[in-house]
Amino acid sequence: MASEAAPIIWTAAPPKRGAVAFAALFAVESFARALIATVVSVQAHDLLLSSQKVSVLFTCVSLAVLVSTLTLPMLFRYVPRRWIYTSGAVGLILASLAFGTDTLFGQVGGMYLRNVGAATLNVSLALYILDHIRKVDLVRSEPMRLAFSTVSWTIGPFLGINYGPWAPQLLCIATSCLVILVFWYLRLYAHPVIKAASSAPQNPLVNVGRFVSQPRLRLAWIIAFGRSCFWTTFFVYGSLLMIEGNLGKEASGILISASQLVLCTAYFFGKLSERIGVRKVIVWAYAVAAFAMIGAGYAGTGAPLLAAVFLIIGAIANSGLDGVGGIPYLRSVRAHERAQMTDVYRSYVDLSDLLPSLISICPDRCDMVNGK
Repeated sequence: MASEAAPIIWTAAPPKRGAVAFAALFAVESFARALIATVVSVQAHDLLLSSQKVSVLFTCVSLAVLVSTLTLPMLFRYVPRRWIYTSGAVGLILASLAFGTDTLFGQVGGMYLRNVGAATLNVSLALYILDHIRKVDLVRSEPMRLAFSTVSWTIGPFLGINYGPWAPQLLCIATSCLVILVFWYLRLYAHPVIKAASSAPQNPLVNVGRFVSQPRLRLAWIIAFGRSCFWTTFFVYGSLLMIEGNLGKEASGILISASQLVLCTAYFFGKLSERIGVRKVIVWAYAVAAFAMIGAGYAGTGAPLLAAVFLIIGAIANSGLDGVGGIPYLRSVRAHERAQMTDVYRSYVDLSDLLPSLISICPDRCDMVNGK
């Protein structure tokens, strides 16, 4: 079994591995992904010339990614975590090279590599956070991590949509290389924790069963799944709504960037959670997000500006969920099951990519998708 019980030997003292360090690393990683967040759906629409075909493409890719990422625990068992994190950044680089070809084959390959790379980075970073951040400090560190990524997700989508197929991809490649440099500079390592027995099940289906058997983990997954569904719908169909509402590609980039500008409110939701509790913040944020999505759906392409306003309101609510919505899981997962359970928990991203696109290809798809 691969082990990282001891840090790499360096000649200089390592930097402090606290909340700010993780927030900075996440901000750089977020910028790499944000640069092509809008490009993915818009380029797919340009290649396929149909929102429904785009939905089919997203559905197929999401299924492939879900199957791939469920095998990550086996990888963690044999490969040091630092190399798995690095491979996730390399996946983003390869995805950009594929997207830059501006072909259907490159689009499919780029979407798959980008999502698998993001999943690898997400799971690895979550495990490092569990190793280095105390549970009592999560209410402060998690909102800070989201707030630090505000600039990345505000600037990235707008830059990516305006300068041709290769410019955002080259910048994404450069930023992904910077992710690797920052990560190795921090010299993160896995602290010694209670190890699972050597006979511990590594079968993905067994891990899923173990996850589902724990009520607190089930609840944490549902919370994460709901907020991720919002962002999937926002990034894919929010962009298409602006285009089909005759506002153009620039409007889609502005909408995505504006929605990410409010990520900084995650910090204030964290402060609010310290006063009234994480549970109340999650409940109220979900209520506002639901109202906003219903409003955006009714507005549709007939009133795209009004739909955009509702979507921004939903983005504010979901910023709160992003800031504190992951805390229930981080507080509940057991130390000796972190790798297996974190991988199953991360499946909320793949399923939230899958279900909205799957619903949209049904004959009776929602108004927001068919533009009525």
